[in-house]
Amino acid sequence: MNGSKFTRFWISVAWLFAVMLFGGVVTLADTCPTCEVSKTSQVYASAPQSTPTYTLYLPMIARNACAPIAGETYGTVTVLSAPTNPPAAVHPDLNLGLRGYALTSGTLGLVNYDGHADPSAPQLYTLFGDNRVPSFSAVYRVYEWDWVNNRRGAWIDDPPVTLAGMVVVPNEIIRVPSSGHDIGLMTSGYEVMVLYATPNRITLKYTREDNVVNGYTIHIENICVEPNLLALYDAMNAAGRARLPALYAGQGIGRAIGTEIGVAIRDTGTFMDPRSRKDWWQGK
Repeated sequence: MNGSKFTRFWISVAWLFAVMLFGGVVTLADTCPTCEVSKTSQVYASAPQSTPTYTLYLPMIARNACAPIAGETYGTVTVLSAPTNPPAAVHPDLNLGLRGYALTSGTLGLVNYDGHADPSAPQLYTLFGDNRVPSFSAVYRVYEWDWVNNRRGAWIDDPPVTLAGMVVVPNEIIRVPSSGHDIGLMTSGYEVMVLYATPNRITLKYTREDNVVNGYTIHIENICVEPNLLALYDAMNAAGRARLPALYAGQGIGRAIGTEIGVAIRDTGTFMDPRSRKDWWQGK
């Protein structure tokens, strides 16, 4: 072959090798939301903009980068509502990356609130295999959503913290927080349904409605979602979301990407303070 054809041939081979090695290119926002930080406001993740944006493609965390969790298998349940509208990837109640969150100040530990405590609330210490209260590395404020203009609004200031950074060991297995709920209608023992998943974030719901309107919802950031669970979610999402993945308390859902995971929790759609001892850390 002539020189130009020879060059194009080896370029094609090199590209194919890169795809096979990294599982395709992924965006910086899809792999490391805390990498996209405004120098002035320290905003994490991103929201749709009216002006053109540019994407930097880096083979950082691909779908095949997470090792499967030995012994874990995942089932599905029938969704008891209409499919989410808009679609999950562009819904700011399901995809926390659309809202984003900003670094703030506050107590890096559990805090005490007055009022009633739900004995069936998810317990965040069960995110971890050793049931520990983790060290808190940072606290953040999630942004409101301007539904009229379909864009990010001001940050939520009540409560003062709506996402907590928790210290983890890289590759540590992160698990489904246990609660007093059974979404399998007393037949399966499933506690959560997966509302949304990407290679580095997951949204769990403690009911079987495809929304956050009722019940508890948990967003977990900076997690490398278990590849079999991610593949199952992708398949169910592509099939119309009549069924979605369902998980038992304590099941491994992925591994920590670095030394911090971000956790936000909601009750009937409202963002709550994930540091609240009486709610999410009962007995600690």
